[in-house]
Amino acid sequence: MDGQPMTTVTPDPIESPTPPTLKVTRRRFLGFSVTVLAGVAGAAVLNRFVPVFDNDVASAAPLVPAYDTASKTWTFVVDTARCIGCGLCVSACKEENHVPDEPHYNRTWVERHALGDDGTVYVDSPSAGIDGFPPTSTAAGAGDAAIVSAYFVPRLCMQCEESPCTTVCPVAATYRTPEGVILVDADRCIGCGYCITACPYGARYIVPAADTTPQGVAGVADKCTWCYHRISRGLQPACVEVCPVGARRFGDLGDPADPIHEVLVGSDPEVLHPEYGTRPRVLYIGPVTAEA
Repeated sequence: MDGQPMTTVTPDPIESPTPPTLKVTRRRFLGFSVTVLAGVAGAAVLNRFVPVFDNDVASAAPLVPAYDTASKTWTFVVDTARCIGCGLCVSACKEENHVPDEPHYNRTWVERHALGDDGTVYVDSPSAGIDGFPPTSTAAGAGDAAIVSAYFVPRLCMQCEESPCTTVCPVAATYRTPEGVILVDADRCIGCGYCITACPYGARYIVPAADTTPQGVAGVADKCTWCYHRISRGLQPACVEVCPVGARRFGDLGDPADPIHEVLVGSDPEVLHPEYGTRPRVLYIGPVTAEA
């Protein structure tokens, strides 16, 4: 950034915090949004010429006394037997992370897997599942099939331990944090799309020119981060917080007192496409198929 950055003042540590409650609506309050967006846009333009914002300013004060990355073993658990396909998780993710409204841009989405009597699996995900699902499958061929069973499969970034996306990035914009969460540095990303091609789970997209990432940069790769800005402050990912049936659970396996251990007791979790060799960190409980 050109010019001398402003001097910042570090706020006093937060005492006895009360974590904010995430409220999700299907449609934003338009008047309020227009006002906010206009202000943000104006600030962004001003920042091009005057160093109003300092990119080196520390992030918001944590809601926990200290975030020790070395001690975290984050794990995401999806229970497909619980998921009802309501789509609140998709809506919450878009609101929280500034994901474009178009249905083909998603950090998370929900699929319906319908099993035919001939063993065929029909997968549909109308509008990424954000508005729920119609009574019958919209997948090609499902209308003529006798459906034996159906269930919902939430999808998101698998945060693979052997991640192809970090391997192929030519500028190291896709990187892994010390505790193993894969993020994208929007300032380094050149939008080449290599990581999108390399991801075997289809969990990435290029932000369209008309929209911006949370960092304010269009034309870069974006994906689920397990709401890193929330979990590093002692909060749950947005999709986990709004799930009305507990189909999405998140916690620290490195903490013996974390409730995530109770979720996994007696279950036999599996991962999607173990044959890929990517060692995903998202575990699935309940019925799940290997459909892409």
